[in-house]
Amino acid sequence: MIIRDILTVKGGDDVFSISPDRPVMEAVKRMVLHDVGSLVVKLNSEMVGLVTERDIMRAMHDRGCDLKDVPVSELMSTEPIIGSPEDTVDYVRGVMTQHRIKHLPVMEGENLLGIISFHDVARACLHEASFENQLLKRYIKHWPE
Repeated sequence: MIIRDILTVKGGDDVFSISPDRPVMEAVKRMVLHDVGSLVVKLNSEMVGLVTERDIMRAMHDRGCDLKDVPVSELMSTEPIIGSPEDTVDYVRGVMTQHRIKHLPVMEGENLLGIISFHDVARACLHEASFENQLLKRYIKHWPE
């Protein structure tokens, strides 16, 4: 299975974004409202970064809890690890595990196709394993005598 398949299964999921000059408190509100763990940071409709729950938690630890007026640009990752729609699920799972990231922007050239989460990858792996399991059981059940 490839990442394009995961994006297709996710269907009409929007990519939620925020402007780099907006305060962190607004980013938190958007993440909670949309039940997501990351926001694409866009300037003039171009992705300039990614801000995640982990970025906010780190900033809370480093700066104290009063982040409400701090701009997202001070916390965001300006060079997030990205994936390609042709990457395999196994490859992406390894990259996400190795780099300890939960959210991966998927780019095709300069075009952002979507964001996949580690949860999306895990769900795809479970689905694939279940399908293979069913095939193996069917094969064993019909084994020639």
